[in-house]
Amino acid sequence: MYTQSFNVPDSPGAKTVALAPSSEDPALQAAFDARIDADGRIEPQDWMPEAYRKTLVRQISQHAHSEIVGMLPEGNWISRAPSLKRKAILIAKVQDEGGHGLYLYSAAETLGTSRDQMLEGLHSGRAKYSSIFNYPTLTWADVGVIGWLVDGAAIMNQVPLCRCSYGPYARAMVRVCKEESFHQRQGYEALLVMMTGTAEQKAMVQDAVNRWWWKCLAMFGPPDADSPNSAQGMRWGIKRVSNDELRQKFVDATVPQAKVLGVTLPDPDLKWNEERGHHDYGQIDWNEFWETVNGNGPCNKERLATRVKAHNEGQWVRDAALAHAAKKQARSIKEAA
Repeated sequence: MYTQSFNVPDSPGAKTVALAPSSEDPALQAAFDARIDADGRIEPQDWMPEAYRKTLVRQISQHAHSEIVGMLPEGNWISRAPSLKRKAILIAKVQDEGGHGLYLYSAAETLGTSRDQMLEGLHSGRAKYSSIFNYPTLTWADVGVIGWLVDGAAIMNQVPLCRCSYGPYARAMVRVCKEESFHQRQGYEALLVMMTGTAEQKAMVQDAVNRWWWKCLAMFGPPDADSPNSAQGMRWGIKRVSNDELRQKFVDATVPQAKVLGVTLPDPDLKWNEERGHHDYGQIDWNEFWETVNGNGPCNKERLATRVKAHNEGQWVRDAALAHAAKKQARSIKEAA
């Protein structure tokens, strides 16, 4: 029996995360399985299989990367927002996304990985983030469509994570989902306003919907038959709903919203299937999806370069925060003595 400790050096006031032993003990494995079967929660101090820990580190860190990279497509429009109101809303939204990244990095740190390790994985290209953020935002309507469709798809993915078997991840997702729901409504409201405007504004919204629709359907991941990690993730209670089920729920929820908005979803095969009780929809271009995931999307290199530049130029802020924390701790020790 042993306990591993990991320093987290890039947070103000380095902290230590203690993990329960991960040796393959049959009794510990049986206790873990029993808790999972009972739909219980696993906490950082509990024993967990190494494969479970690694899966969580990969998933939570990639989720965190997606939040901070996702700040870039919309952040690009802050200085060009059409009104002070829209600028204030967008600033607040981008700030929220940065906060989501912080919640998630903190949750991943409880599994024994440091912020530095996770960011190094992102900046080196070894760690992935959602491929949806590797596409350009060409017009103001794209900002609204990202709120409506991209955040709408994210909510569909993330609400089940509030019941994830790993406690810190599940608790972080409660606040994330509340804020993402607000983002989705804000995006939809912005599009409703544009759809009461000029013919040019309406065409702008339709063009944005045409460009983002299929990319949003791909956000749920490959079909269940081609998703080798899904079955194990569901067995562990990390994932609660399959990719195809989530995609179907998103389509069914979005079709009536599109009708109210007055836009056409760009799928000639999209229709209600009375027998299934769901909408049928066309084939997703999975070749484009995998090309983007593998680094060959329109903005992959630009997004990564921007993140690396921001990280490097922000080093002085992290250094100052650590120096301040050290002085504060030293002062507290001196006063206590």
